[in-house]
Amino acid sequence: MKTGVIGLLALAAACSQSAPGPKVGPQTYDFGPFTLDAEQEVTDQCVQITLNNTDDLYVNQVHLETGPGFHHSNWFWMPESDIHGSDGTFTCTDRGFSEAIGAIFGGVVFAQSTQSPDDTQQFPVGAAVKIPPGSRLVASIHLLNPGEVPLTLKPKITLTTIAESDVTTPLAAISFENQALGLPPNAQSSFTLDCDLGSAAVNATGAAPAFHIYYTLAHYHALGTGMTVEAVKPDNTAATIFQTQNQIGDALGAPIDPAFDMTGYSRLRFTCDYYNSTADVVKWGVGNQEMCVFLAFSDSPFDWGGGAVTPDPPGDPTDVDGVQSFTHACTVYTTPLPD
Repeated sequence: MKTGVIGLLALAAACSQSAPGPKVGPQTYDFGPFTLDAEQEVTDQCVQITLNNTDDLYVNQVHLETGPGFHHSNWFWMPESDIHGSDGTFTCTDRGFSEAIGAIFGGVVFAQSTQSPDDTQQFPVGAAVKIPPGSRLVASIHLLNPGEVPLTLKPKITLTTIAESDVTTPLAAISFENQALGLPPNAQSSFTLDCDLGSAAVNATGAAPAFHIYYTLAHYHALGTGMTVEAVKPDNTAATIFQTQNQIGDALGAPIDPAFDMTGYSRLRFTCDYYNSTADVVKWGVGNQEMCVFLAFSDSPFDWGGGAVTPDPPGDPTDVDGVQSFTHACTVYTTPLPD
């Protein structure tokens, strides 16, 4: 009997030592499928995927394959206790989900470039977004079939994770949007927010911003011609962090290499440029309306967010070399990363 007990104890110890840790490497999740009729648009749907993770996940890369008809999607992790129901597609409001809820009670994982059918978000070696145990992926999705024949989409998302021991740079999200849009008809225009991170950083940490930005992505629709993101010092000296070079349908995100150091800079300023070829004023929204959003990832201990978060009137423009230029006040929020 004694020998049997010792043997069982030894076996238990061996099993404990050899028990696998959290999965490392690519993990692919299918979702959908979605069928879109000709010229159909869907804007009220969300997707939920349970990760079944009993340990922290450290995401270094996200790869989304959708095909045509997936206009864009924004992906968050949420605690299982905060988002209910079975996995799959659901009407967002039925579960009380919004992107603001995802950012506040969870965290940003990935944002898809507008109409990009195959999109990759790649961080540098050792940089990763942490997803806590017991999390679900939740995405707001925008589907649009501008064609004349139906589409069937069978998308999948792949998270590539690294071991905790290989993480050198935990990443936090930066997400700002400008809903105060009013594109004048038959004209070039630009819309700028100048966001004071310095005051928010002092309130949150007692010190000025001193983090690095590793990745940035722009989001606008078909009338958008570009986005510029700048860091601004207290003396108004500015440096460009990121500027789009691709068109809608291509990747509008890119790593910042080398990472941009915000030390000495107190503000983030971002501008969306448009050419409105229609005879109507175009405002914030889906369909034939426009958006102005940028997402970034930094090594700050806080998620940053805000902007002009309601569809206010843009105000009166100034003419800058034939471009009608608008500015609007920017609200800044900070949220500490989870432990």
